[in-house]
Order: sequence, then C-alpha cells, then structure tokens
Amino acid sequence: MSAPAPSPLAIVDAEPLPRQEEVLTDAALAFVAELHRRFSPRRAELLARRAERRAEIARTSTLDFLPETAAIRADDSWKVAPSPAALNDRRVEITGPTDRKMTINALNSGAKVWLADFEDASAPTWENVILGQVNLIDAYTRTIDFTDANSGKSYALKDEAELATVVMRPRGWHLNERHLQVDGEQVPGAFVDFGLYFFHNAQRLLDLGKGPYFYLPKTESHLEARLWNDVFVFAQDYVGVPQGTVRATVLIETITAAYEMEEILYELRDHASGLNAGRWDYLFSIVKNFRDGGTKFVLPDRNAVTMTAPFMRAYTELLVRTCHKRGAHAIGGMAAFIPSRRDAEVNKVAFEKVRADKDREANDGFDGSWVAHPDLVPIAMESFDQVLGDRPNQKDRLREDVHVEAADLIAIDSLKAKPTYPGLVNAVQVGIRYIEAWLRGLGAVAIFNLMEDAATAEISRSQIWQWINAGVEFENGELATPELARKVAAEELSDIRAEIGEEAFASGHWQQAHDLLLQVSLDADYADFLTLPAYEQLRG
Repeated sequence: MSAPAPSPLAIVDAEPLPRQEEVLTDAALAFVAELHRRFSPRRAELLARRAERRAEIARTSTLDFLPETAAIRADDSWKVAPSPAALNDRRVEITGPTDRKMTINALNSGAKVWLADFEDASAPTWENVILGQVNLIDAYTRTIDFTDANSGKSYALKDEAELATVVMRPRGWHLNERHLQVDGEQVPGAFVDFGLYFFHNAQRLLDLGKGPYFYLPKTESHLEARLWNDVFVFAQDYVGVPQGTVRATVLIETITAAYEMEEILYELRDHASGLNAGRWDYLFSIVKNFRDGGTKFVLPDRNAVTMTAPFMRAYTELLVRTCHKRGAHAIGGMAAFIPSRRDAEVNKVAFEKVRADKDREANDGFDGSWVAHPDLVPIAMESFDQVLGDRPNQKDRLREDVHVEAADLIAIDSLKAKPTYPGLVNAVQVGIRYIEAWLRGLGAVAIFNLMEDAATAEISRSQIWQWINAGVEFENGELATPELARKVAAEELSDIRAEIGEEAFASGHWQQAHDLLLQVSLDADYADFLTLPAYEQLRG
C-alpha cells in the first residue's frame, strides 16, 4: 500500500481556541505549508552554518569584516528602497506583546511605531500565538476592545490618525512551533508568525495606507537576511501584492551581524527599512560566541555595560553610519524602566537616566528609539523632537566622522568594571523570576521596576555560565563556582517563598524555574538559546 499523499495544509495539533478558525483557515494553512516546504531546508542549512561559525570563533577568538563581500561595502551607489510614508517618522517606538490590552494601549500610546512582539516579549504558548493574531486583525478592523476584569476599566482605540504604525516581530529562526506540522515536521515559528500575519493582513494594511512591516530578530548573517528577502518576494507574489510592499527592520543583536550590517541591508535592499541597536541580546551573543576566549571576553555585571562603553559605542556609531550611508533608519535601544506608582523619587532618578540615554541617541544620529512603557513616550519624544524638529528623521546626517575597526567591536577588555557578587545575585534573581513568568505564558515581565523579556534571562544565565567557566573571583573573595550559584539560587527561592507566601509559591512554577536556570547556567554544554529547553517545558 502506498503512503498517503502529503496534506497541502499545515496540520494543527492543539486544543481548539476561541476564534482560531478565523486565523487557521485552509488558505492560510496552505500558505504556511508552502513557506515550510520551500524555505525550511535553507533555514536548516543556515542554522548548521551558525554552529560552524561558532566553532571557528572558538578556534580563533576573533571576528573580522568579510573579505568576500568587500565590493558591496565599497560600492557607494546602492541604497535601500525609499521609506513608505507610514515608516518615515519613527522617533519613538513602543514594544510589547500582542495581548488584547497591550494591543490597544500600544496603538494609543502616542508612539510613532508599535513593535508588536511574537518573539522575546511573548512566551510562545499556542494561545499567545493565535490570539495575538486575532488581536491584530481586530485592531485593523477596529473591532477590538477590552475591559479589565479586576478594575472594570474599559479600553478602546483612538482615531486612526493617532494610532502607532505596527511593525510585527516574528520568532527567530531557531524556534519551532510544535502545534503546526507539515509532512510530519514542526514548522519554524518564524514562518508561522510571519505567514499567518502576512496572509491575513497584507492587503488590509495597504488599504489603510500602511503595509506589512516586520522586525527580524536574532539574525546572524547576510545569508539569513537573504533567506528572509526570498520569503518576502515569494509571499508578495503569492497573495498578489506589489513587490516592495514589505518593509523589514533588522535587529543587529548578534555580534556576527554587527560585522555584516551593510551586507544585510544589501540583501534586503528592496524591502529594508532600517537596523536596530539593542543591548541585552547583543551582550548575550558576545558571551555565547566568545565563551572560550578566556578572561579577555569576560563581561562585568550586565547593568555596568552601558551603551557608552567603548565597544558598544563602536557598535552603535557604526550602525548609524551604515544606515544613513544606505538610506535606512537607525533605531536605538530600549528604555526598559517601568514607572513606580508609589515612589516618586525612583521615577525621578529613572526618568533622568532615560532622558540622558535618549538625548545621547538623538545627538548621535539615531532616527528613533524604543521604550517599554507609555509613560516614557513623552520623554523619548522630547529628546528626538529637540534634535529632529519638524524633520521626520536625520538620515541626511551621514556620520562620516565615524571610523570603526574590526577589533573595536570586540574590545571587551577595555572595560574597567569587573563582575561582582551582587551582580551574580541579581542574575539569579532576575533569571528565576523571569523564567517562572515565561513558563506561565508571560514574555514581558516587570522585575525590580524594569520591563524584562527573554533577552534578560539569556544574558543573566550566560553571565553565570561565563563567570564560572572563567574562574572569576568576586570583590568579596568568593570564586564563581557551581556550588556558589546553587547556594545563591537556593537562597533566592527561599526568599521568594517568604515574599509571596506558600499558596502563591505552590501555584507557580518557581522550583521548575530555579532548576531550569541552573541547568542552562551550569551545564558543560552551553545551550544556544534558553528558550529551546524552556519550550519543552512550556504548557499550552
């Protein structure tokens, strides 16, 4: 007997959700299946290439600009496609997951752009994946509202002209979606998030005078950008929208991508909008790639590595110069502070830091920046208004004064700060608290007055791993060892139990989070992404 013919649709393997039939139509599932069959083999090759490159970095402890693409960098004639009107002014962008309340608040926030996040700020439960798509469709059809069950407060959209432009972030290449399968294989989460969103909303967004705009996370090379570009070309033809409708902003949040910024823009030039400079994932990538490099690459406490550190300034200034040379937007990093409703002094100090950070970005030539909370939108807006005035951006500021050598991007040993014992404690505290919330389906979590996402957990566990494997000695004389990490983690778990009470502790995932943090922090084999083993434990 011959084997049954493969289904033309992606097969759903999940408990049904309310309204999922509006998203998981046969036509949409056929599109996702086609994306998988056409592009997943290349995605697998590129993931294998990441491992090969990591092995080369382990051998050489260095990186350089690519000699084989020197001609692209030297050719001053090419530019990315002109920005569509809806993305020309990006001076303040707010980020957050696509739950119903956040969707309304982000669109109403006064920011120019909302990064609608299916990646680091969203734990990929099936409910978050599918209902996030429902919420965006409802937003575009203006059928979205929300009433808070606890406060009774109701939320609704403002006038269309006041709403932020949506730039959607799908999952990175490394993550699969276990609830959708094609030919017996799990579909990459990137194709699920992108495919469902694009299929349902590309034409709808064009009708609204906007378009399907994307942030591309975790990119490690221009070849990965080339794959995305090929996906865009195919998708636009498939649904019948003009080529160039898609616009993509690439997060330069890996150290390898920092050496290929021009090449990434070149590969996406018909669909590119800009590049973004972040901090936590970038630092995580440095630790991950140079973890065999000895003390030369040991980072101090994460909060001690600011964007003014020499190697971080090299990265951000190179990004601005690269973007403006090629006609693209340069978007700055996150202001993650969450205002306190109880402590005005905490807010005052934090707001001053946010203002200084956004002033620096605007004066360095960035065209916009990120915030995590609506209360920070006016602060960031003022910083960019002072520099931009009535101009939508400052792409005409070419920053030809910037000259960055390959070694400047990895001059980690130029830092004077060292790892500290309180830094270890903070890494454990944040790691456990974030992972526990993630396992409950929350990807954006307020911890110690900061909005944390998966990148926070990644840098926290990576620093624990690095400090132990580098034999760091803290200022109190204690050595970073597995035993010390276990001791600190046990104390934190006990403190949490006392803080929240037995009932709340028992109903949470605290022991599970504790165990998972120690697993990815102490295992000899460094996990490429915390979210890979965590996804195996995620319910729903």
